[in-house]
Amino acid sequence: MNENQVLPWENPRFKNWIAVARASQLIHQRLAKALAPLDIKVPHLDILANIYRFEGISQQDLADKLLVGRSNISMLLPQIEKRGLMERRRDESDKRVLRLYLTDQGRDVTGKALAIEVDLIEHVMSTTGTEECNRVGETMKRMINKLDDWQK
Repeated sequence: MNENQVLPWENPRFKNWIAVARASQLIHQRLAKALAPLDIKVPHLDILANIYRFEGISQQDLADKLLVGRSNISMLLPQIEKRGLMERRRDESDKRVLRLYLTDQGRDVTGKALAIEVDLIEHVMSTTGTEECNRVGETMKRMINKLDDWQK
């Protein structure tokens, strides 16, 4: 940086983005701690919640939804499966595809974990009214869309 260049922490966009990143990190930390009694981690909840919502989702579609590689999912699924929370079944029409389903125990644990996550989100978002909350969401959606056209 040269002496005429504005330091990034003086830039309002930079400062506000750091605040967003810090809030995201803190939520992740608090959620991880709150999920510990259920013996699941945040990435496990991400997987379980998506299987709960999209029963029979393929491993590839799950990876796409979570914005991770299929190899990341392939590493986590055996841990969840070993705990008896989910199972993989071959697709009836395409035996190469594995579909994911929650077990009864998986549905129970996921329900409890989602209740914890919703409680945390409600606690944090209670600092905003409905209108402001919706503005935050819309702003984040615009940023997500804007990221799609950056250095592709």
